[in-house]
This record gives sequence, C-alpha cells and structure tokens, in this order.
Amino acid sequence: MLLENIGTSVLVSEKQLPELHQLMVEAASILNIEPPDLYLRQSPAPNAYTLAIRGKKPFVVVHTSLVELLSRKELQAVLAHELGHLKCDHGVWLTFANILTLGAYSVPGLGSLIAERLQEQLFLWLRAAELTCDRAALLVARDPKVVISVLMKLAGGCPSMADQLNVDAFLEQARSYEKASSSPVGWYIRNAQTRQLSHPLPVLRAREIDEWSRSLEYRSLLKRVKWVNSVQNV
Repeated sequence: MLLENIGTSVLVSEKQLPELHQLMVEAASILNIEPPDLYLRQSPAPNAYTLAIRGKKPFVVVHTSLVELLSRKELQAVLAHELGHLKCDHGVWLTFANILTLGAYSVPGLGSLIAERLQEQLFLWLRAAELTCDRAALLVARDPKVVISVLMKLAGGCPSMADQLNVDAFLEQARSYEKASSSPVGWYIRNAQTRQLSHPLPVLRAREIDEWSRSLEYRSLLKRVKWVNSVQNV
C-alpha cells in the first residue's frame, strides 16, 4: 500500500498543494501529534484512510472526490479524524485483535464459536474507535455542525447540491432513527443492521457528536487544546 500510494498519488507538501498541507499541519498541532505524510489520490469514492507501518512514517490518504465535496473546515475535520486514529494507536490494537481472532479459529472444537464472538467484539470496538476519532475532529473544528455536516455529506451529499443540505434536519433525522429503534423490535433490527459494520451509521455518529459537544468533558478538553484559526471563516 505504501508503494502504491507513492506511485499513484500526489504527496502533499509545502510546495505541493500547500493549502491542504497547512490544514494537516494545523490539525496535528492542535492534537499535539507529529503530522503524517499526506497523499491526495484520484478517486470518485469520497474517502480518507490512515496507514501506519512499523519503521515507516504513517500516512493519510484523501480522495479527490472528498476534497470536492467538503468545505475547507470540513476537510480539516476529516484530517483530524484520521489523526485521531494515529493519536490513539488504533492500528496497533486492530492488528492485535485480528491476530487474536485468527488464532481462535485454529483452536479445535469451540474455536470457531470463540472467533465469531471475538470478531463481533472487534466490530464493536471499531465502531467505538470511529466515535473517538469524530471527537478528535470536533476538538479541531470546535463546531459540531462542521463534523455533522461531513457525516451528512458522506451519507448523501454531492457538490452540486451541497449548499441545500441542512445539518439541523439531519440531526432531526438522527433523533427519528433513535426513536424508531427504541422498541424491542426496532432494537433487534438496529443491532442486526450494525453488528457487522466497521463504522457506526452516519445518523448515530451525528447524534453522538452532537451530545458530546454539550458535555463537560468536551469543554474541559477545549481548555487544554492549542488553537489555530486560519480556517475559521472558510
């Protein structure tokens, strides 16, 4: 993957896409982490991901379609989300969990059952990790609507209609989902819908980040965060 990105993507730097580079540097400064390498890759699927390789500098890849879809503040929130994975060493724990699950499959008898249970817990952990990184995005953006707007656009946004999307309406949609899934039958369907997902549903992520933005924990963390404001009005 490292060679593929070097060979097929554009490495962002002070001389190459400097605006994007600055967004990364600022987000990394706020989260107190060394900036990873950043690559921009041509792709119609809006996405971003992080890879940390032992002995190599970690890197983040952003797809061109994501850059076209988001505002600069939203794009920096995405970069902060990816930095959250590095800050929390999620890659290390994911590797450990995968090895543990694969090892369970080799155990005679109940090995398969144990592995399936471990895999289910792994997906649960992955979803929790994504919520953690959404919080990292909020610490950089300092505006829950920016983070929620990213989630909304990833769920159903397009550049030509982005200005018509409404964050408050999307939050109301999230509350409707929560209400619909609160019954025993709704809870069962929701659990079946999400148990094999590596990412929480966008509406659930929106609701979680909205609730956390009003918490004492978030306000306490804000007091400790170094602030850089070059994209406040973008």
